[in-house]
Amino acid sequence: MKSLWPIVKRVLLTLPVLWIIVSLVFLLIHLVPGDPVAQMMGEGASSTDLSAFRHQLGLDLPLHTQYLLYWKGVLHGDLGRSIRLKDSVTTLVLARYPYTLLMSLTSLLLAILLAVPAGVGSALHRGKATDRILGGVSLVGLSFPNFALGPILILVFSIALGWLPVSGAGTGPLLGTSTMLHLVLPSITLGLSLAAILTRMVRTSMLEELGQDYIRTARAKGLPERTVVYKHALRNALVPVLTVVGLQFGSLLAGAIVTETIFSWPGIGRLTLSAISNRDYALVQGCTLTIGLTYLAANLLTDLLYTLANPRLRRS
Repeated sequence: MKSLWPIVKRVLLTLPVLWIIVSLVFLLIHLVPGDPVAQMMGEGASSTDLSAFRHQLGLDLPLHTQYLLYWKGVLHGDLGRSIRLKDSVTTLVLARYPYTLLMSLTSLLLAILLAVPAGVGSALHRGKATDRILGGVSLVGLSFPNFALGPILILVFSIALGWLPVSGAGTGPLLGTSTMLHLVLPSITLGLSLAAILTRMVRTSMLEELGQDYIRTARAKGLPERTVVYKHALRNALVPVLTVVGLQFGSLLAGAIVTETIFSWPGIGRLTLSAISNRDYALVQGCTLTIGLTYLAANLLTDLLYTLANPRLRRS
């Protein structure tokens, strides 16, 4: 039971953050400059229509009552109703969320598959041509924004070569062949910048581990270099990288809004932009809350994995 306490403690620490996220999302509609009801109804709405619509949304109730009702809805999975789309916000979010999650996880996997070999190779060839080339490539990746890379990929691989579809998510199931083909370019667009960040992190962490005493001892015992590098050094070097991966997952969700717009990917980021442009505040709240809760869950999972990977934290 004692060994589980660090994990339980970290789960409990997320509860205040959860309360802050839900509270800020609730206040979103009240922090909008002007009257949100008038903005949703338009300039031609009469005062009677405004009062009726305000009553329909429950905005004529005291603020603390609205707050409690919002929490009640969140706990029951009821995020309100979209004014423009005439459907439940929960239904709309659940329909789009799997697409954003699939694209984010695919981009993360692509970034890890590129960054780990590149970071290790750069560390093993420190100061040599390989290190300089990989460092230059990662710097370009860091400097290239999604909104510039996406159109270039479309021009080259969709229009010029005709290898991949331009936009959309195809037809058929979420994990079907059509969807996967449409997923290639958005995942590359979203994952390359993260791969550049992780490459530099893996390189730095590997260089630190390769200089440790236990690595010199392993080499002195005559262990093969491959075993020393990949079994001992790399395993320990990836522990701090876990934290960066978890934090950067949130940036993937933020970058997904731009990427989904470029490729017309039917995810929650594109739904959020549509809700903002249509002044559909209930839908904006639902999308924002979903992204915030996903970010919180990713950070908690990263924290738990870091605790499991680091014995010193488990003993603390």
